[in-house]
Amino acid sequence: MQKRVHPAAAVLAACTVLVLAPQAAAAPVPQPAAVTAESKAAAAQAAAAPDTLATLSRFFAREGKVTLDAARPRIEGEAVPVNHLSPDFVAGRAGAGVARLEFLASKAVSSDGQQAALWTARTAAGWQVVNIATGDDEFRYAQLGAAKLPGGTVFREPQIDAWYVAAGDRVLPLDEDAERAVGTGGVTLAVYRARVVKAYGDKLPGSAYARKGEAGGYAEAAAEAGGGAGTGAGTSAGAPVAAGGVAGGLALAAAAVFAVRRSRRGRSPA
Repeated sequence: MQKRVHPAAAVLAACTVLVLAPQAAAAPVPQPAAVTAESKAAAAQAAAAPDTLATLSRFFAREGKVTLDAARPRIEGEAVPVNHLSPDFVAGRAGAGVARLEFLASKAVSSDGQQAALWTARTAAGWQVVNIATGDDEFRYAQLGAAKLPGGTVFREPQIDAWYVAAGDRVLPLDEDAERAVGTGGVTLAVYRARVVKAYGDKLPGSAYARKGEAGGYAEAAAEAGGGAGTGAGTSAGAPVAAGGVAGGLALAAAAVFAVRRSRRGRSPA
């Protein structure tokens, strides 16, 4: 199973970084409340842009598994929404859903079968690719969630790297981390909210935790991670960080680098 770390942490620790095109550095803006055909089309255009494909070639060739010229990356399928646990839900704000959109993911595949996820987000300069991560977590869990609870919202609780699907009053686990959190049969939405309030309620924006800069606070730093080898940079489950992956990804874009690896992170009791 792949585990993910904060993209900025991956950049600091990784041996290899890839330079973004200058126009990719852009200020973050709120993501849409819902994914539309227009936003999917914009994400697809950004993912398939020549500069992106050139960067993907370097990404897939970075460990010598395939040569730069032979990588020939392609984009498969349409972009899928990637949602994270919403801090508004944790805070108990009226009408807040359990999850919010963080970015759209497009699947990239090299000629030798390597896979990566292109994270595309809305920025002040339009829809742009803000990160590349190895593996297929985003697409695999989207499929699992659709099969397990049709019409539900697939989302990730990044603090413990757990994937769920929610619909109506039910929250069901999609991976082992989620099963450890809510059991194999899942829980009601109310029970799930009680758990995340207990875990993260004192780490929301404006809290003493956030003001001290512990793990960046809940809303200031993302907890994105993944599973390749080599970074060793991770956040333990006992130090919850943000649900806002786009913020981390856009900070990454502003620094003009892609995080090129995912990392298996250490675990600690929740």
